[in-house]
Amino acid sequence: EVQLVESGGGLVQPGGSLRLSCAASGFPLGIYAMSWVRQAPGKGLEWVSRISGGGSTSYADSVKGRFIISRDNVKNTLYLQMNSLKPEDTAVYYCDRNGERGQGTQVTVSS
Repeated sequence: EVQLVESGGGLVQPGGSLRLSCAASGFPLGIYAMSWVRQAPGKGLEWVSRISGGGSTSYADSVKGRFIISRDNVKNTLYLQMNSLKPEDTAVYYCDRNGERGQGTQVTVSS
């Protein structure tokens, strides 16, 4: 059974940092393309970042230069390092494998 469990969200001030984690089970995360997506209040899902099975990374323009996606194949965990956070980054963040997502983790950026 595929399971994705996100964690690491919280309340942070503008300019701060958070690292999100997504613990995967039921499949070897390292051979799949994985994404982070987010949903802000009252808005639809927005793609944030992707890492391919080969390790290539890509980012939405809104987070490029501030967020870093990575994974630990031994721990079977996906990460999203978020720096220089802005209020507009406030959202529920999900890791995503081909439309399969976990329960999400809330990130709130506010002073």
